[in-house]
Amino acid sequence: MGFLGLKEWRVRNAARARLSAQVKATLFPLLGLDADDVLAVTEIACAEPGCPDVETVVLVMRLSEPTRTFRIRRPLDAIGPADLQALAAEEREERASGTARYRLR
Repeated sequence: MGFLGLKEWRVRNAARARLSAQVKATLFPLLGLDADDVLAVTEIACAEPGCPDVETVVLVMRLSEPTRTFRIRRPLDAIGPADLQALAAEEREERASGTARYRLR
């Protein structure tokens, strides 16, 4: 990856922020979150063997519950509705079983 000028960096970050906001807007109702809950969606570099270069981490922070962390092994711009549906199903399973752990998808 080459160096980016300030203008290109701002454009790229604005695009990622829009994608993150779209993922949050889709996940919020899928997870049944309310105004007291927080959802964080972040795209990160992954250096682990067998991991894609970029992946997305989702933190689900419900009031009075442990934070649940989910990894979607693809960048934000490659996440589709099926990925979000699967994440919501996994989160429901964890809540039903009373577990909070680091999940890989």
